[in-house]
Amino acid sequence: MYSGPTVLRAARLLDVEAGEMHRDAVVVVEDGLITAVNPASVPDVMHDMDLGDVTLLPGLIDTHTHLTREVGADFFTDYVTRTEAYGAFNAVRYGGITVRAGFTTVRDYDGPVAVELGRAVERGDIVAPRVIPSRHPLGITGGHCDITGFAPGIREGGPEEGIANGPWEVVEAVRYQIKHGAKVIKTCATAGVMSLEGPVGAQQYTLEELTAMVEEAARHGIKVAAHAHGPEGILAAVQAGVASIEHGSILTDEIMDLMIEKGTYLVPTTYLVDRIALDQLPPLVRAKAEEITPLARQSLRRAIARGVPIAFGTDAAVFPHGENAGEFGIYVGMGMSELDALRTATIHAADLLDTPDRGRLAEGMLADIIAVPGNPLDDISVTRDVRFVMLGGRVIKHVVGGRDMHPMGR
Repeated sequence: MYSGPTVLRAARLLDVEAGEMHRDAVVVVEDGLITAVNPASVPDVMHDMDLGDVTLLPGLIDTHTHLTREVGADFFTDYVTRTEAYGAFNAVRYGGITVRAGFTTVRDYDGPVAVELGRAVERGDIVAPRVIPSRHPLGITGGHCDITGFAPGIREGGPEEGIANGPWEVVEAVRYQIKHGAKVIKTCATAGVMSLEGPVGAQQYTLEELTAMVEEAARHGIKVAAHAHGPEGILAAVQAGVASIEHGSILTDEIMDLMIEKGTYLVPTTYLVDRIALDQLPPLVRAKAEEITPLARQSLRRAIARGVPIAFGTDAAVFPHGENAGEFGIYVGMGMSELDALRTATIHAADLLDTPDRGRLAEGMLADIIAVPGNPLDDISVTRDVRFVMLGGRVIKHVVGGRDMHPMGR
């Protein structure tokens, strides 16, 4: 990080909250924070960066990532052939790719590695996004959040690993994850796609179990995110008070009305439909993917039209890391305005994550700032071509003439 204030200049700056595009923008940064936006005068500084014909945006937030892995031929056997050390190396690699793609905060669902990754980022040891970690996700024995498909005795787990049955075991599992660094609790309310277990949308946790989970987490000031595909499990999770529904593949009118009433966010993870490597999936998993993904697209279109709260999330790992911004194009293609699409990954995502110090370019906010060419309100695809990234006042990417002048951060 530079010593002393830094001044950033750009052709445009988007106020995502007000929906206003400011011309000839100036942002002053010091000690990791934004200290002024378009001030009447700027300090005399050593570091005055004119970024040119770009639009400044808040660092983007992806509320559903898996930084320790990526789908490939060994995806389903890595659980028994690899160690957490392998996941940690992946997290550093994929974290670096993700932050340079403009995503300066992620909510990551990859166990203890996610906790330690977040701590390393906060110390400034590595270049990766800030992390809101879930630690181990909570699921029933043999369910989507359990590691299935292997012989008895291999990778079995209990509440410490997130495998819990009945309200009291669920409470124990919540307490253990929070004790060891979880800042959000993820649960599998239904079966899923990327696992070797049953029907993709079948309800797994009961309303009683989900309610116990949400209430215990809330006592610690922690929210619950529910992976859920089928309508019965989605409805139970919303009734229990989860903060977000991940995927939400089959949404009924009743569910959407309740989500609007309770302010429950939908995290759609829908770009993956176009990018998932179906030919690398086991036949059971491929069949589930082909069954549920068209339904998920239909539900998202209806949710956008009805005004269901939406926060940006991708399930990155199911497709290559760094392509996260592809999700924006799906939202816009389904009727969301470019401005509202950007809000899903800024002010809405920050609200879901309880991180009011980011998601806007304003005085006092974290200096997590990115720049894209052109105007994203005219063409949302420019978010896939991030030219500049600042994380907490530290420049970690600055593309000039096709060359990154800060490949390792400074």
